[in-house]
Amino acid sequence: MEYDYVIVGAGSAGCVLAARLSEDPGVSVALVEAGGKDDKLEIRMPAGFAKLFKTEYDWDFTTAKQGEMSGRELYWPRGRVLGGSSSLNAQMYVRGCQLDYDQWDIPGWAYDDVLPYFTRAERRVGSNEGGVYGTDGPVYVSELRSPNVTTAAFLQACAELGMTRLGELNGRSNEGYCPTPVTQNRGRRWSSADAYLRPAASRPNLTVLTGAAVDRVTFDGKRATGIEYGGGTRVRARREVVLAAGAIGSPYLLMRSGVGAGDELRDVGVPVVHELPEVGKNLQDHLSSGVFVECTRPVTLTGAESIGNLLRYLVTRSGMLTTNVGEAVAFIRTSDGEPAPDIELIFAPGPFIDHGLTPPSGHGLTVGVVLLQPESRGRVGLNGADVVIDPAYLGAEADVRRLVAGLKTAKRVFATEAMKPFAGGPMAPYWAPETDEELARWVRERGETLYHPVGTCRMGTDDGSVVDPALRVRGVEGLRVVDASVMPTLNRGHTHAPAVMIGEKGADLIKGGEA
Repeated sequence: MEYDYVIVGAGSAGCVLAARLSEDPGVSVALVEAGGKDDKLEIRMPAGFAKLFKTEYDWDFTTAKQGEMSGRELYWPRGRVLGGSSSLNAQMYVRGCQLDYDQWDIPGWAYDDVLPYFTRAERRVGSNEGGVYGTDGPVYVSELRSPNVTTAAFLQACAELGMTRLGELNGRSNEGYCPTPVTQNRGRRWSSADAYLRPAASRPNLTVLTGAAVDRVTFDGKRATGIEYGGGTRVRARREVVLAAGAIGSPYLLMRSGVGAGDELRDVGVPVVHELPEVGKNLQDHLSSGVFVECTRPVTLTGAESIGNLLRYLVTRSGMLTTNVGEAVAFIRTSDGEPAPDIELIFAPGPFIDHGLTPPSGHGLTVGVVLLQPESRGRVGLNGADVVIDPAYLGAEADVRRLVAGLKTAKRVFATEAMKPFAGGPMAPYWAPETDEELARWVRERGETLYHPVGTCRMGTDDGSVVDPALRVRGVEGLRVVDASVMPTLNRGHTHAPAVMIGEKGADLIKGGEA
């Protein structure tokens, strides 16, 4: 098998690349995905995502033991299906703010440079104050069809605490609160596979290979020539191999293929093709904690799985099963010295405990607390043929301090007049920690990923970066990385939106529409 372009990973960015590159009928494209089709009801039904965790649709990763997190090994779900993690996520479309992209300080990647790629992708349904969003792209960005009654109370609580109501979340500044914009189309999840891949699937010059877990990139000298999957099947690339396997998969494949830190590769018996020590380094993720309280009225998502709600969803695409769980957000600064929000509050009208894997004991409410710009840095490495994921959470004391401050604000939300009709006492496992020391212990004992790893194939202008500003892997030819792993630092938002943007811009770079 031979194609002009071979793309590895049909996730948030990979589907974009496949669609955009195959727009040219004179170019042949192969999209290679380890997982299978995305035709399961729980994928299409917005509220079903936790049912996909630890199934065939999930890579089901586990981190190394985290010394600052009570020695725990944390569960990291990642999508192993067409659409990648955009088929498993909570559909929150949050770009971040202008500073996120300007602080990268990379030519061509400042906020005003990437903004056209965000808007090219977007199809806003609903309010669009100030023309923030694009309106004719393939990615539906909608308002929730059936928000919970408690979500309005959360928004009122934020107002009561003096926060600013945002007309639109995805403008240049995101400090303030608002309902969550979601990647849904008329009550149904709208993944990158829905937005980009399905409309392009009938093109004769696009081949999609599913159930094809890539083992390595093949090289002739220092030129990438294709990929190998399934223990020996080869696919050749006449022009380029493009890795879009995400912040775990892309550095893993580079290292398995001989591109990485030489000593580390030799230790696991991988022949070195090119020495690039930063591959897999600079791992960042959004760490999340939260406050759980009982709800004094039986109105929460605890009752979402009733037959009545299922029938309502199937017939009208409305009701509780259209929820994305994280129905509203607030982006806050925990001190005046912060240049932009450092904490995100996510309101869920239900007790979202242990990634939704633990059934709720009753009706409850959650305010999640997310560290937006961690100072801690981890790594992705190899242990033989296995991947090692060490986010090194809370390695910086400032990360603990910010999360503690965020938890205090979450507690204040539940103490407002607006929340009084709904918010009861603490709900297990939350034990109402009070002091800074107790709150820090709560973070260490129960904190979890918010599913946003980036940075492991860092883009930069310096020789130490893994990819250059055109997303070409340094030191080799015919190989790029186009996914969230190239982000030098995390955005103060969520990562699906920038991954799509990177896919859009990466496609232009590959086609030569931009350099």
